This record gives sequence, C-alpha cells and structure tokens, in this order.
Amino acid sequence: MRFHRLFLFILLLLFLPACGAKPQAIQPTPAWATVTPAANSTPTLTPFVPFENAPPLLSTPASPSNVPAPAAPLFKPEGAVSILLLGSDQRPGHNDFRTDVFILLTLRGDGSVSLVSFPRDLYVYMPALGKSNRINAAYEFGGFDLVAQTLEYNFGLRPDHFVLTSFSGFQHIIDSLGGVDVNVGLTLSDTRAGYPDGYTVYPGLVHMDGETALWYIRSRATSSDFDRLRRAQEVLVAIGEKLLTLQGLARIPELYQTYQSSVVTDLTLDDLLALLPLLQQVDKNRIDRYTIAPPFVTVWIHPDTGAYLLLPDVTTIQQILQQALKTP
Repeated sequence: MRFHRLFLFILLLLFLPACGAKPQAIQPTPAWATVTPAANSTPTLTPFVPFENAPPLLSTPASPSNVPAPAAPLFKPEGAVSILLLGSDQRPGHNDFRTDVFILLTLRGDGSVSLVSFPRDLYVYMPALGKSNRINAAYEFGGFDLVAQTLEYNFGLRPDHFVLTSFSGFQHIIDSLGGVDVNVGLTLSDTRAGYPDGYTVYPGLVHMDGETALWYIRSRATSSDFDRLRRAQEVLVAIGEKLLTLQGLARIPELYQTYQSSVVTDLTLDDLLALLPLLQQVDKNRIDRYTIAPPFVTVWIHPDTGAYLLLPDVTTIQQILQQALKTP
C-alpha cells in the first residue's frame, strides 16, 4: 500500500506549476495562441489545440460593469476531474502574495488531459468581496474558496481541487530529477543573475536545471506575460515526461518528501487514492494546451488607478473551457 501511495503522489507531481515562493500551510488570507516552432525545433507531443470560433479582437474595450451577471454553469462530463494549479510569489517574511501561475488541469476520464492557463491580470468579479480585481489576488484574499467561487461566477466552472506550490519546491523537484528536457517553442534572450551578457535559449529540446527552468518561466523583460503562459506549460509537460521515466519512479521516496514540504493542497490521501485510476490512464501524447490571451482578452487601463488590466470575453472563454473539458 505504501508504494501505491507514493506512486500516486509522484503522478500528481506531473502537473505541478512552476512559480511561487514557499506558501504558508493554510493562508487564506486566460488568447489562445498557436506556437509554430522553428524549422529545427523538436516537434512537441503536446501542441496547442486550435480553438474553432475565435472572435475578432476588440479595438476599444468597454468599461466593465461593477457587478456582472454570473456566467451560465458549464457541463462537466462524468468522470472528469479538474485541479487548479497555483504558483505564488510570496517572499519569506511577507504575508502578501499573488498567484501569478494559474493553470486549470483537467483529467478527462479517457486518458487525455487539458491545461488552460489564465493570465495574472485578468480582471474578474469576486463575489465574496463584492468587487472586481485581478484573478491572481483571489487566493490571498480568500484562499481556494474565493478562487473557486470567482472562477464559477465569471466562467461557470468550479475546480474540484487545488495545488499551490513554491519557487524552492519547484527547483528542488527538477534538480532531484537531474533536470528536465524542455521543448522550447521560441527563442528567449533575457538578463539572468550570474550572466553579465544575458542568457539565451533556442527552439528545440533544451536541458534545464531547476534554476534555469525557473528563470525560463519567470523571465519577462524581453517578452510578455502571455509568452510566460506558454513557457510555464512547456516546463510543466517536461516535468511530467521526466517523472514517467524509470529514473523518476526509482526515486519515489525522495520525491514524496519534496511533495510534502513544497505543496499546499486540499487533496486528502483518500482523494488521491480515488484519482489513481484516472492518473494511471494518462497518455502523455494526449495533452491539450490552451491559454487565455488576445483575442479573448482586451487591455483596459483603469481610469482611477491607471492599472493595466485584461477584460475577459466571457462567452468565448467559456467555449474554450468547454472544449478543454472535452464535452461531447
């Protein structure tokens, strides 16, 4: 029984997001884009999936309503389980933090998986607070309850569970695996500590240790937040593929300890054991990846604060989520 428990924890690690500092134990205090790899890039096994009904980009977004109407509930197929993967930017000694990595993972019951990334500046209504704010602030203000409530109110889908992870935990997981091979979609050049002339990665398979992978995900001086969503998914898939190898499974006890010390979740052992049949069916060649980005969000500058915000096209985002759920 102990082996099965450890194996299940390792399988869950396949889908941990990669951002955030170590969270407190209980601290309740989305465009879809197609990436076209370069000619010499290694073809990815998990391509971004085309969305069929993309609306035109709005040139002048309207001011959002103070209290939007709740979204119609989405249909979730029987057997599907959704887990919200969060990564916080909390610093040691600070109580304030944001969850800049915000990925909805759905185990769809047939061996396939979907990942949907939401941008941190998505401006959504938070019903328990009675006001709108960036989606990355929901966990700090109300824990997973407010996050789930917010997703359900704005998009009609309530996640079943959540996993919150950290900078240090993410780096430790990757380093304990001997690094991961990330299928880089686009060239990235940016500043990096310890590299006076900057650092560059090119399209194709790139071996990364924990520090490099964290730099790759968090880097944004020469790219956009939307590009970060793609990069986070690339690393996430690389971790999963490495953990599926014999090398990863042979180190179950060590990885189990890493999981315990690096993750906050509402998943109990009974919950994890109940997920075992779904996790055992996962096919790494059937992972569909989506991001919520232009043209399904539009930039809006708050007239009072000057804040940069993204207004969601709720109807289209719901269609993306329904596609990610693989509703018949």
